[in-house]
Amino acid sequence: MLNPGPTPRAHGNDAAGRPAAMAEVTRSDAALRRFLHGLPGVDAVGLEARAAMLGSRSIKTTSKAYAIDLAISMIDLTTLEGADTPGKVRALAAKAVHPDPTDRTVPRVAAVCVYPDMVHVAKEALAGTAVNVASVATAFPAGRAALPVKLADTADAVAAGADEIDMVIDRGAFLSGRYLQVFEEITAVREACVRPDGTAAHLKVIFENGELATYDNIRRCSWLAMLAGADFIKTSTGKVAVNATLPNTLLMLEAVRDFRAATGTQVGVKPAGGIRTTKDAVKYLVAVNETLGEDWLTPEWFRFGASSLLNDLLMQRQKLSSGRYSGPDYVTVD
Repeated sequence: MLNPGPTPRAHGNDAAGRPAAMAEVTRSDAALRRFLHGLPGVDAVGLEARAAMLGSRSIKTTSKAYAIDLAISMIDLTTLEGADTPGKVRALAAKAVHPDPTDRTVPRVAAVCVYPDMVHVAKEALAGTAVNVASVATAFPAGRAALPVKLADTADAVAAGADEIDMVIDRGAFLSGRYLQVFEEITAVREACVRPDGTAAHLKVIFENGELATYDNIRRCSWLAMLAGADFIKTSTGKVAVNATLPNTLLMLEAVRDFRAATGTQVGVKPAGGIRTTKDAVKYLVAVNETLGEDWLTPEWFRFGASSLLNDLLMQRQKLSSGRYSGPDYVTVD
């Protein structure tokens, strides 16, 4: 289970967990703008070519078995529908602990992600297990609410027992160039993640890459969120047409690599939406390994926000162990 307390992000961080070495660039809107627009421009052709190359790698049977179990352990099993019920959340929690009831060697997933009003149900169902409870907050998925509403949303989820908060940024503010507003909103939500005993829920910051439109914006948003103290940066909500892609996730992987080199602070990455097959998951794991190395190949630093992916991983795992392809009728329905 992830440490629910505020572990030090790096030596030299301020009290809020932000890298002190970068404090100057966030002192004013003008300074932040100069910094973000001073980042190197993204070579779109080169980025997409590298993503295609990494996506073409093949792995052998033993490595594939390892990759399947690793991917299962990195999944945030999610239900974010208006029709969610306590029963559905409990069923999802049971699947999170034992993804394949017929095979107890299958690893548990990393977390169950629900709306704030279902956090207490998930927390109760997962009591005594090592599976975290994550909650979307800040007026997910559009983020169209006043800051006090977003902070209350976050505080309610944390008070109900959420170990992790997945917040959405104000894309309208970002696209309008109001970078300091977005920065201050993230820092405020981070502060709302702190419990009365001083421990804190981990904060994942969702960009909605499909709405950011350009690779340069994704790079700027990555740095902005990390400067504000994000524990994870996340591609998307899964609620729009363009969600996680290998190129936009690769760009975020490169950003966290460069951020650690500049500040000593390690930040996680979570692609979400559109990752449905074992083949897809392996491509992402190859990208993580080739770009960041083994430091990030753990559920503490890389996640998949892709519930439908789990069933395909289970079917491929069964095929490797039995030599037969079982099909979707042999895994539980989410």
